[in-house]
Amino acid sequence: MRRALTPLLATLFALAAVPADAALPVGTRAPDFRTVGALGGKPFGIHLAERLKKGPVVLYFYPKAFTSGCTMEAHAFSEAMPEFKRLGATVIGMSADDLGTLKQFSVKECRSAFPVAVATPNTIKAYDVSMPMVGMVRPMTNRTSYVIAPDGRIVMVYSDLDWKDHVAKSLAAVRALKGK
Repeated sequence: MRRALTPLLATLFALAAVPADAALPVGTRAPDFRTVGALGGKPFGIHLAERLKKGPVVLYFYPKAFTSGCTMEAHAFSEAMPEFKRLGATVIGMSADDLGTLKQFSVKECRSAFPVAVATPNTIKAYDVSMPMVGMVRPMTNRTSYVIAPDGRIVMVYSDLDWKDHVAKSLAAVRALKGK
């Protein structure tokens, strides 16, 4: 007798089977958005245009809070925050998780070092980061990192389900943008 896959296993198999593709090429203007997010467990509004006034933005999309890859990626970004801050860059993590989950994730896994925000269906579509999931009610994002210059231009896109190179590639792009 065959046993049905648990929802978690079904999700993991689906994540492994779907290639991550970002359709927004370098040089494209980043779509503006407003959403809610959390930093250190406290909710607040996030508007991309306002963040860009302060310098470059690293916008990284991840599939699901508290999963192993997303947790390790959040730890890696939090460890690199002193360098991102030194370069004047803002880091924002985004997923389709609800605000309550993101409030917890911002403290436990992001270590209160950077905000995480709700990727709305419109934002997911605008950035072309939807992860097709059979039978899933809520959308999920693939793992894609964008570096956006203060003028709103995308200067780096990296899309790969493996979390390991996202921080290094994002930092390299910010350094190149800042000429350092």
